[in-house]
Amino acid sequence: MAKNQKQAEGPPRAMKEKRIVRDEERGHWNSKTEFILTLVGYAIGIGNVWRFPYLCYRSGGAAFLIPYILMVIFAGVPLFYMEILIGQFSSTGCTGMWRLVPLFKGAGIAQIIVNSYCMCYYSVIISYPIRMMSYCFFAKVPWISCDNSWNTEACVVAEHISSGGNSSDIIVTSSDEFFHLEILRISSSISDIGGIVWEQLVALIVVWIIVYFCVMGGVKSVGKVVYFTAPFPYILLFILFLRGVTLPGAWSGIKYFVYPEWKYLLDLKVWADASIQMFFGLGPGWGGLINMASFNNFRNNAKLDTYLVISINVFTSFFAGLVVFSVLGFLSEKSGVPVENVATGGAGLAFIAYPEALALMPIPQLWALMFFFMLFLLGVSTVFVILESFVSSILDEWMWARNYKWQLTLCTCITFLALSSVMCTNAGMFILQLLDWYSSAIAVICICLVEIIMVSWIYGTKNFMMDVEFMLGKRPSLYWQILWQWITPIVIIFILIMSIAFIRTITYNDIPYPSWAIILGWCSFVSSVMFIPLYIINIMIQKRATFKESMQKRLKPLDWTPGDPKDREEYSAFRRQRRMPDFMSETDVESSR
Repeated sequence: MAKNQKQAEGPPRAMKEKRIVRDEERGHWNSKTEFILTLVGYAIGIGNVWRFPYLCYRSGGAAFLIPYILMVIFAGVPLFYMEILIGQFSSTGCTGMWRLVPLFKGAGIAQIIVNSYCMCYYSVIISYPIRMMSYCFFAKVPWISCDNSWNTEACVVAEHISSGGNSSDIIVTSSDEFFHLEILRISSSISDIGGIVWEQLVALIVVWIIVYFCVMGGVKSVGKVVYFTAPFPYILLFILFLRGVTLPGAWSGIKYFVYPEWKYLLDLKVWADASIQMFFGLGPGWGGLINMASFNNFRNNAKLDTYLVISINVFTSFFAGLVVFSVLGFLSEKSGVPVENVATGGAGLAFIAYPEALALMPIPQLWALMFFFMLFLLGVSTVFVILESFVSSILDEWMWARNYKWQLTLCTCITFLALSSVMCTNAGMFILQLLDWYSSAIAVICICLVEIIMVSWIYGTKNFMMDVEFMLGKRPSLYWQILWQWITPIVIIFILIMSIAFIRTITYNDIPYPSWAIILGWCSFVSSVMFIPLYIINIMIQKRATFKESMQKRLKPLDWTPGDPKDREEYSAFRRQRRMPDFMSETDVESSR
């Protein structure tokens, strides 16, 4: 009997020690500034420069801002604020947060897999600026002419495009051939993998070395690095803006960017594009926001952080559009090609159209170096936050590994370097586009939907608002309750339906993908979200009590308390004062299975 009593007392004590270890060894930001700069670096990436400006131009100019801002207000802000509150309250990352409703822990696994895909292809994307920067030290930037070994007979320099032969002739700009035939050395399709582009692999290795040194010390090293990686791109962006608006033709390009075409507001596809851009731009659902907030001071004013970071993000997207289209207007002036034919999105904008315009300026090496260095900083600050979130999620699950954090981080970097090296082949860009197209966007929306249902409808908005009241000393207003419980879930469902309904057939450079590649792309999506139902099924199979009892206990919070022991004691007293029951321990759940 004494032995059984001792065994019964053991697990809670072990769990208590586990919770204390979680808070003391996770680390904290040295200042609020570090947290804000990290959020800015995470939420503002390459997409703000190469995706938002093109979407805005293509979808009605300034009219696009209306659906975009509405999506930000009714989905982006509530999700952003909610995730910061969750991380700050619980002091856990994207796997630990699902203790709020343990039945949905599979969504945490889905987040890790989505982040894995993202780290792979995003690290390759930011290796391209490194390659491009290496050519900026030549006496003449090589994409300015058609006299190089990789150029074909179809090559035409930008200034001669308007007189480049008959309309039926196939012409390719010198910058296009430089990027595809020299940087990528691209094959004919994804079916033709080809060999390794060794210069690209070296650039990728450099990326992962830099990323490793940024995160090797955990939150402490990240907090120091962001003092450079977050603000410096703004200095470069402002310099490029001043140079861009003084170029001939700049204002014609800006006019194309901002001139509103209201008819596009009736196009549901425009609303779908605005919502996807919001998810990629602000970063809810990926786990990075929760993980970064988990290192916060428990009483930090999360609402102010939310408004500040999102305002900076929206401003940056629009300001980057002015920078990009001022230079594209200059390119249109010089080449005689209309702005609508010059403008493009994605890699084509960042590595073909924009460098082409920079090559026409005096001292093109300087402007190109600034532009590509800015792209690299925007990208690398996103990657090392995702990596830190990935590593922290592992350490939250297996706390004994915290003594080996730098070794775990090193092994993680080497693993993702090996996995992403397949995108250093001749077909690398085709693979990259496939993962970017299918693996992340819809999966993140599904995760956000599960997340908002978990907080608002299962745990309950009133319970969540009570937790916030304890943490911040003030209960959120009715406005937030309406958003979290009604408006945001409905908006996310709308976004999910529109995203699936309007997904386009994937192509790259007008080259279609074979059916097997499209199936593989959808498999990358399924490989993450499938863990949401699979985890629920696993609980049903392994149950030891009745199905109803097992499900009821798995739908209740599991030790959902603050990480700090003092805050945890105060929270327990706070709940008793409100006549609220204590949360289950791991022992309670195990006994119900």
